[in-house]
Amino acid sequence: MEYRFPEKFFFGAAASGPQTEGTSGKKGMDIYEFWYESEPEDFYHMVGPKIASDFYHRYIEDIGLMKEMGLDSYRTSIEWSRLIPEGIGDVDPEAVDFYNSMIDELKKQGLEPYINLFHFDLPVKLQEYGGWESRVTVDAYVDYARVCFDLFGDRVKNWFTFSDPLVPAEQGYVEGNHYPKVRNLKRAVQVAYNMIIAHASAVEAFREMGTGGEIGVIMNLSQVYPKSGSKEDLEAAEACDLFINKAFLDPVLKGEFPEKLIHMLERSEILPEVRDGDKELIAKNRVDVLGISYFKPRRVMAPADRLQEGLNYYFVNYRMPGRRMNVYRGWEIYEKGIYDLLTDLRLNYGNPACFIAENGIGVENEDRYRLDGEIHDTYRIDYIRNHLKWILKAIEEGSDCRGYHAWSFTDNWSWNNGFKNRYGFVAIDTATLKRTVKLSGEWMKDVTGDKGFSD
Repeated sequence: MEYRFPEKFFFGAAASGPQTEGTSGKKGMDIYEFWYESEPEDFYHMVGPKIASDFYHRYIEDIGLMKEMGLDSYRTSIEWSRLIPEGIGDVDPEAVDFYNSMIDELKKQGLEPYINLFHFDLPVKLQEYGGWESRVTVDAYVDYARVCFDLFGDRVKNWFTFSDPLVPAEQGYVEGNHYPKVRNLKRAVQVAYNMIIAHASAVEAFREMGTGGEIGVIMNLSQVYPKSGSKEDLEAAEACDLFINKAFLDPVLKGEFPEKLIHMLERSEILPEVRDGDKELIAKNRVDVLGISYFKPRRVMAPADRLQEGLNYYFVNYRMPGRRMNVYRGWEIYEKGIYDLLTDLRLNYGNPACFIAENGIGVENEDRYRLDGEIHDTYRIDYIRNHLKWILKAIEEGSDCRGYHAWSFTDNWSWNNGFKNRYGFVAIDTATLKRTVKLSGEWMKDVTGDKGFSD
């Protein structure tokens, strides 16, 4: 069977500055570097971000490999603490030179730069002011965004305010798995709210400056499925959807927070602190385009009792028997979820312009699959192919999905997971930093050349 995408559909790859660049240069410290220096035992094999994939020195080589693979776009992020080492104040000219050179190289090689402003890497100085719990950070972020638009907006026409804003709130302030390792739902709500305010303020600044192009945000979305059709399970799924999806989608696409979510926060006495003008700011600064990160679904059920507070008052996770798993990451593989997300956006959000901003599979110890010097990652080919089939089905039914960015182009450093799981089309030998294209990279070259594939 033939699977062919529209001519204007783009194929690229995604990464982030802190996961690829390393800490060379005059870069200031971000919260993950601080965490690593403070508690290296929290990091897999105690591998920190110092080298990462060394994109800082090897970006010309990597972009050349992207060109050979037929990719037409690449999304990465500017590191706030590289450009403005203290988070507030002076801009580092060495960082400006690096980002100018990197953007120019992408353009020279025929790849469109998709530039994100924040990928979890808060300058540590701002954490001292309270991090995303504080409006000091919001104001500093907007100043930083203006600097980026001014410096690079003549060539960058695809901007994104945040990547996966749920993660700092959920993993940093609910689950406690990321720095600052807090477990407090009220504080998490304030973090999420302030990031939405920062996002809307940056969108407003972008449009005021008039550099041209589009601005959006990248959301990590998970379609929510109830354990059963019972009233209780359906209510649990609705609550989960409100917290993990609609709390972010509604303000950026509809210009308001869901009333049901507000009532839930009020009931739990965890409403965030707001300021006059916030509501109007959010209402008038909706995005031009939505990036979607999709890796796994969420399956939930009603809690056995209502004695617990926090999110477990509303829903608990459900492990569906027989589900397919990526055992290395602990995530369910469910390709149809990407179709369900796109369909929900089409039916319930006015069919916004969107693209798949992250999708991929991380596998541990990929050297086991090396044959004649090449990693035969057929599992990655299957994973991407099966997701692309569902994306194409959504497009054929009318979804305005315009492109696909795989996560990631090269293997990269991943927060406290280090290099445990490999995601790239291109393998990186962490001892020598040598790049080697995997079988999936060869397959993707065929996909980009044919605008599709055959089964």
